[in-house]
Amino acid sequence: MKDIFDNTILCNDCKKPMIPSLISKNGFNLRVVKCSKCNEIIVHPSDKIEYEDFMKLKEKDFNVKMRMVGNSYAVSIPREIVDFMKVQREFDDMVRLSMDQLGKVSLFFNEGYNEESKPRVISSREVRVIKNGKPVLHSRKFSDSEHPERNQTKTFRAKEVEE
Repeated sequence: MKDIFDNTILCNDCKKPMIPSLISKNGFNLRVVKCSKCNEIIVHPSDKIEYEDFMKLKEKDFNVKMRMVGNSYAVSIPREIVDFMKVQREFDDMVRLSMDQLGKVSLFFNEGYNEESKPRVISSREVRVIKNGKPVLHSRKFSDSEHPERNQTKTFRAKEVEE
């Protein structure tokens, strides 16, 4: 079956040929054609449907039960999530699980997860200690998961500390 994007598509407004391209939205690569003159964009119909299905699924909250299985806990994954993942890519029964942060666990479905595909996290924290209404200590911490050599903590003391 032929794909509509295999043909030259003309812009409705300026009648110029549109240029095929890719745009990324929420981790989805959407095939588009874009007019170089008026910047009109048309998203591939099947990509648009898949993206809308993903957004509907993303907006849902699922309450699932933890069960004890041997010495481990098991959590059931709702069928509609698994079915969606099967449509998106080749799928097997192995998933990768990692502790993301306190209270958050990430689950990776057969995506060839490795250190390079890990999302970049940049964080900054600032703490000020005030004693008797006057600043005593000021600390800044900066961390970057992609460049840990740039991580730094700076602490400053106030020049006059009243006791």
